[in-house]
Amino acid sequence: MAKRSLRILFIGNSFTARNNLPDMVAKLAMADGNRLDHQLITAGGASLRMHWNKGVAQKLIADGRFDFVVLQEQSTLPIKNPKRMRENVLLFDSAIKASGAKTALYMTWARQHAPQTQQQITDAYTKIAKEIGATLIPAGVAWEKFLDKPTRPALHDRDQSHPTLAGSYLAACVIYAVLFKISPSSNAAIFEGLDPSDATAIQAVAFRQIAR
Repeated sequence: MAKRSLRILFIGNSFTARNNLPDMVAKLAMADGNRLDHQLITAGGASLRMHWNKGVAQKLIADGRFDFVVLQEQSTLPIKNPKRMRENVLLFDSAIKASGAKTALYMTWARQHAPQTQQQITDAYTKIAKEIGATLIPAGVAWEKFLDKPTRPALHDRDQSHPTLAGSYLAACVIYAVLFKISPSSNAAIFEGLDPSDATAIQAVAFRQIAR
């Protein structure tokens, strides 16, 4: 029997869909004897406002009996228009709370060619999370710390934006640690194409972000 079971709805774009991030989190949970049932609403390049305007997400939130709804904003909006991002999150937060679920904010990362923008992304997510009492998933901060390591697997794909498998794995470890409240260190889940030594280093960085 699973030690803990969560139902999570992920809403975002390719930063969430790439490498099937929700399924990666589910595999991490399974390796520890936990369970994650998940659904994903995604569209390429979509902002939260685009999802809201379509109306599909609200219906699923109301009917889904989720424990958490994980929101991922369009990756450059926190830099270009944090006010708009705040408005988008507030729309969803009201619907999420009305359903009995909790809002979680999946903080993404800076483009490879513009690492200095991570602070703006971090500030935007942190500020709105504090305002509404949401759970903050600081994947972008974990990326920033990991990229400081002299020898490491690449986190950015060739487009300098989307995640490689290692990049998604780092995000998955942070999501798992935050939402399940369990350290990803020594997690035995195996992902084809990810070197075990890289996985160990990634787990350590992920855990430090939620253990501070």
